[in-house]
Amino acid sequence: MIDKNRLPAHIGIIMDGNGRWAQQQKKPRTFGHNEGVKTAKRIVRAASELGIEYLTLYVFSTENWKRTKREVSFLMGLIQNHLRNELDFYRKYRIRVIYSGDNAGLPPHIIKELHGVQEDTAHFTELTVNLAINYGGKNEIVRAVNKWLYKVNNEKKKTGNGQITQEDIQMCLDHPEIPPIDLVIRTAGEKRLSNFFIWECAYAEFYFSPKLWPDWEKEDLFNAIMDYQKRERRFGAVL
Repeated sequence: MIDKNRLPAHIGIIMDGNGRWAQQQKKPRTFGHNEGVKTAKRIVRAASELGIEYLTLYVFSTENWKRTKREVSFLMGLIQNHLRNELDFYRKYRIRVIYSGDNAGLPPHIIKELHGVQEDTAHFTELTVNLAINYGGKNEIVRAVNKWLYKVNNEKKKTGNGQITQEDIQMCLDHPEIPPIDLVIRTAGEKRLSNFFIWECAYAEFYFSPKLWPDWEKEDLFNAIMDYQKRERRFGAVL
């Protein structure tokens, strides 16, 4: 039974296994990605109904450009169609949509769609869904440091002894206003972080599921949260 008084404020999901799921069905990888989008919608709805405040989904990483041009093109189209077609869904459940990632390299039409859905849902307060698109944890930290350097040089100011602090980096992340990730879920039996929000996951709990992402249902999300609630989070202290 889930204790709604001890919910993780922020859940991050590495949605893995779409391609393998399609292969099992003797279908092309694109078929698996389509099913993965349907699963994401189910899980977003379940998180919203449960009362989760923030949900980050790893949609497209900075490393995913290494895939075939055909698959990358399909994924970009899938992202665009999702942002257009699911706006009513986000409105119905009063879900705020934001995104994290490096705009450099993203097609202009994708950036336009992201800005549009972000502006359209900015006033919603039920659940914030953070879409990680062209995102990499190392890339975000480098961009944050460069933002800080630009700010310091532009303002012609020096901070303290001239050294950058953790607080400086935090304030220059893509979304410094949202809390760190409490629970990271990875599907398809893989047990690695894969450059997923390295800074924000510093004290996250991890839950690894053998199920491929397209097979996930809301009960799987509930099981992950119940497992999280059994843990004792110390944050480096001795309790």
